[in-house]
Amino acid sequence: MSDDFLLLNPGPVPVTEEVRAAMDESMVSHRSTDFETVYERAQDGLEYVFEHSTPQERATSAGGTSLILNGTATMGMEAAVANLVDAESEVVALVNGKFGRRFKRIAERYCHVTPVEVGWGEALDPDTVAEHVTDDTDLVTMVHNETSTGILNPVAVVGEIAADHDARFVVDGVTSIGGDVFRIDDWNVDIAITDSQKALAAPPGISALYVADRAVEHLDGERAPFYADLEWHLRKAEQHQTPFTSAVSLFRALAVAVEDIQSEGMEARIERHRRQAAAFRAGFAAMGLDGFPTLDDASEYSNTVTAIALPDGVRENPDDFFDAVAERNVSISGGQAHLGGDIFRVSNMGQLADEQVLRGIETVGEALAAVGHDVDSAAGHDAARAEL
Repeated sequence: MSDDFLLLNPGPVPVTEEVRAAMDESMVSHRSTDFETVYERAQDGLEYVFEHSTPQERATSAGGTSLILNGTATMGMEAAVANLVDAESEVVALVNGKFGRRFKRIAERYCHVTPVEVGWGEALDPDTVAEHVTDDTDLVTMVHNETSTGILNPVAVVGEIAADHDARFVVDGVTSIGGDVFRIDDWNVDIAITDSQKALAAPPGISALYVADRAVEHLDGERAPFYADLEWHLRKAEQHQTPFTSAVSLFRALAVAVEDIQSEGMEARIERHRRQAAAFRAGFAAMGLDGFPTLDDASEYSNTVTAIALPDGVRENPDDFFDAVAERNVSISGGQAHLGGDIFRVSNMGQLADEQVLRGIETVGEALAAVGHDVDSAAGHDAARAEL
């Protein structure tokens, strides 16, 4: 097995040689027809991803537009909120991790926010959400796949609740879109957000939104940040342009990355991500490690990010464990904010090969043994191999 550097962080993720090569092409003007062709390729590929992130291709679609932003998904989150609310708006923000909290903090800068908040990694109760969303609610924000904790939240149920009260519904699909099922129409999603550096497997620096046609009448770019005026972005997208200078090289890389997704096919890609995530979970469980998030009937484990609780003894000096992983030329992530030192996280987003999943499991086992925690690495390997 190769000892080359293996990036298993939940973003940025590894990119292909073809994606890297696209960034090396000669520079062109962002107002040239050459760039417009790149934008159109990227936009067409994104629309395929957004509109086919289901186990079967959809027969119908309510319609929408893919936009590419010169900023990461946090810009997309802010753009979605800021274009849909004013100072008197009422937003219900669902929080069970870092990125749900980020949505809440963004909304608090623009309007009134009612948080529905549980501990990081705990399941969101749809009945509790239903108690807080009313006919006065203008917007509901939610994270589909909470990257900080590895939990997949019940977007479908919450989308029904939002629709019942004629509230807009904005969803962070940053680590699910391109790697898992995401039903924009069926789940009543008005704006979906994703990032280049996650399951799309492109370099970091740009992000994408899907704006459903039904949401357009609710946009008001004049009250949004100048740089994030979605009405302006929509107008320019018709010309395969952005309102301001575009990150030409990153757009090129994204165009290749989404074309790769089309070549693989979304159904096959989703199945691959689910199989590899199941292998990570099975492998770590066979080594005696516990998954971090707490599930209920409405939530599931993530199919792109696996979060595992560090054993008690390892938590005393977590840096030793992460150093042992790094010494083996593998990069994984720890917990964020107050979860630092409590969990580790690995990603199977992008074009990860099955052998790389096995190497990740073996490396974790070796690192745990190196810091004095007794694990059965062979059992982990065998359990993961069975899933693969």
